[in-house]
Amino acid sequence: MESKIKRKNKSWLIIIGSLIFLSGVGLITYDYLSNSKVDKKETELLEEFYEIEEEIESIEEPQVVEEVKEQIKVNYIAVLKIPKIGLERGLVDPNNYLNNVNYNLEWLDGSSMPDEINGNVIIAGHSGSARISYFRKLDRLEIGDEASIIYNGKTYNYKVVDIYDVEKTGKAEIVKEKNTTTLTLITCRHNTNRQIVVIFKQF
Repeated sequence: MESKIKRKNKSWLIIIGSLIFLSGVGLITYDYLSNSKVDKKETELLEEFYEIEEEIESIEEPQVVEEVKEQIKVNYIAVLKIPKIGLERGLVDPNNYLNNVNYNLEWLDGSSMPDEINGNVIIAGHSGSARISYFRKLDRLEIGDEASIIYNGKTYNYKVVDIYDVEKTGKAEIVKEKNTTTLTLITCRHNTNRQIVVIFKQF
């Protein structure tokens, strides 16, 4: 009788263990498929963005450019590229709810747009290992490394001129030369209470 109970208990343990294992495999598979679906959608949006950029390159009237964009319902208004760290990321309109580091790279309040002379484009993103950690390799950049932003049919090119850390307080002091057009990228230094600030100068 006792051996029967033991066998029964062992059978239940095997069944429960199998169910836990299968649930784990199911969750991992679901997560993988969900990420693959999002990756595919983002690739499609980038391709769509580049197609529109080709179409508007020859258009000189801003109003016509806006009409073309409205007709095609583009989601990205710009693309940030940093070859050294393999980054190519679409950026949404600053007023879009997806302009948030929890979804994408974020144009911060007070940021200029790339076509503003002597302006400062300020973009933040997460570091770390999460899927949305688009700035995870930002700490690998060095003075002289290049980046570009494609915006309204033009490519704006930049070189790193300064890199420094600041305390993570919710605000970051930005050191910028007067009468220069710059790009500032900000992310957290992983597993610390500091943020990395990378300053690029347009060339």
